[in-house]
Amino acid sequence: MVKGILLIDAHAGGVNDLAFCNLNKQLCIVTCGDDKLIKVWDFTGKKLFSFEGHEAPVFCICPRQKENIQFLFSTSVDGKIKAWLYDDMGSRLDYAAPGQWCTTMLYSTEGNRLFSCGTSKDGDSFLVEWNEREGAPKRTYSGFRQSSTGVVQFDTAKGRFLAAGEDHQIKFWDMDNVNVLFSTDADGGLANLPRLRFNKEGNLLAVTTTDGGLKLLANSEGIKYLRVIEARFHETFKAPFGTKNGVDSTPTCTEKKGSFDDVSNKSKVWETMEIVDPIQFRTVTMPDNVDPTNKVARLLYTNSGVSLLALGSKGIQRLWKWSRNELNPSGKATTSVVPQLWQPNNGLLMNNNVPNSSEATFPCIALSKNDSYVMSACGGKVSLFNMMTFKVMTTFMPPPPISTFLTFHPKDNNVIAIGMEDSTIHIYNVRLNEVKSILTGHHKHVTGLAFSPQLNVMVSSGADAQLTFWDIDSWHKKNSLSLQMPTGKAPVGDTQVQFNVDQVRLLVWHETQLALYDASKMELIRQWMPHEWLFGSISCAAYSCNSHLVYATFTDGNIAIFDADTLKVKCRLASSAYQNTLIRQNVYPTVVAAHPDEPNQFAIGLSDGSIKVIEPRECDGKWGN
Repeated sequence: MVKGILLIDAHAGGVNDLAFCNLNKQLCIVTCGDDKLIKVWDFTGKKLFSFEGHEAPVFCICPRQKENIQFLFSTSVDGKIKAWLYDDMGSRLDYAAPGQWCTTMLYSTEGNRLFSCGTSKDGDSFLVEWNEREGAPKRTYSGFRQSSTGVVQFDTAKGRFLAAGEDHQIKFWDMDNVNVLFSTDADGGLANLPRLRFNKEGNLLAVTTTDGGLKLLANSEGIKYLRVIEARFHETFKAPFGTKNGVDSTPTCTEKKGSFDDVSNKSKVWETMEIVDPIQFRTVTMPDNVDPTNKVARLLYTNSGVSLLALGSKGIQRLWKWSRNELNPSGKATTSVVPQLWQPNNGLLMNNNVPNSSEATFPCIALSKNDSYVMSACGGKVSLFNMMTFKVMTTFMPPPPISTFLTFHPKDNNVIAIGMEDSTIHIYNVRLNEVKSILTGHHKHVTGLAFSPQLNVMVSSGADAQLTFWDIDSWHKKNSLSLQMPTGKAPVGDTQVQFNVDQVRLLVWHETQLALYDASKMELIRQWMPHEWLFGSISCAAYSCNSHLVYATFTDGNIAIFDADTLKVKCRLASSAYQNTLIRQNVYPTVVAAHPDEPNQFAIGLSDGSIKVIEPRECDGKWGN
């Protein structure tokens, strides 16, 4: 049985707005309505004040206290703004709102800046900051579309940002800049003119949807807050992961669990780490007739950084080259110039032998250090192509078993390590045309290989979620580790590995996690796991060329940029930022590659076969600024 409900017969006609105020340390309710009145009530339902003076229904009320003066603003549907003291002496200020129709007024969180947002009967919207002393707009914000069919709603966050709902989107402004900071459709489903509200800390934003529901948007600090709240009410998240090797392996990436007080004290709300619009970065799409059924399976920059090489799921390799010219004096890959899909004069294509069967083909590719040769396979024999002529120099290792991963030996370009479908690793000498060693230790097919000349080890990873360390002189197995999997997740799925430039730290990615290992000690340093309502499964990851960043792509279309030491997210690119909103459904990045010289440039290959190069704006310089 519900108790304590108070019903007040407040107005003749509709009640258009309601707010709370503190009068002499007493919490009261302020209402306004179609009867052109404003009324103040205590919590027993007793009417304390009634203000009249508007000539049209009152649309909005905004109570405030400055120093010891308590007052409220009100707006009516004829565009009049009035200010009242709690003394039944009538309106003390009277002026017109821009647009002269329905207008909402709000103070910033700190209470030192006054804003209003209103829409005229013609559909033009006005978001302004007011000079209270002069009763005139101080600043008018731009970015609204023309002819809104209703009234735009807005809110303020942490004395720094404004947000308004319009055209099925949420638009954000910095209070000190009249231009739109960025906008988002929140992955669709928003009402045409959504209502929205920030929480007190300004790190969560609730917004209404077309089906009568709500969506909750969070910035990085809001995500931390939600995780803390979730952890308090769902203790099951703590038990399955625990702490191993001194590392907290819960879905957050920190080694020490923080409290909400820690989060709020450090809060810098709505920073530019959330990228949702193409204007927030630079990109170029590789020119080609894209085949939607030929998803990008592997993607590489050449070591010189002037070309991009892709292997599709149908075994076709494509090469794009950037030209050296006035717009691109370095001749390196850049988003400032569109590259050319390159083909030699002989008209050859780099096509791999692909079996007719529908079995898994495991596309794999590796590039020689001098960019002269590329070897690849896609379910058939391994082919060695000349990069200048696209001619096949030789083929080897015909199946069965199928080759699943390829890499050149760092000390000898004639030696190749080949992961196999039967879980073995073959050390093959191309010049001698013979297998020098066969390594056994995995239980499922090999999915990744990486060398560290400094440690004299090779690390292999497999679909058994195992890491195995090999001595590259004797090829004996030094150790084998199992990935720490979330509870309920079977130890299966592709696992890939890449060494840091220091050749000691090892980046490991699996659909469930990113992990850093100390290869000299063969132990876990740090782990990050995506939460299902923040990111999808990881589809690929790679170090930047200087190993300061980690680029990761996700099956929900997100791209995240991590600090490589802490595995904290520096920046998130939503799919709305880099994909055409009309065709992005079910399209996501399948692979990511980092430029060999530019640490803030990376390329992605998508499940529809398209490829994009992405880098920050020149004014930003790097990700996360």
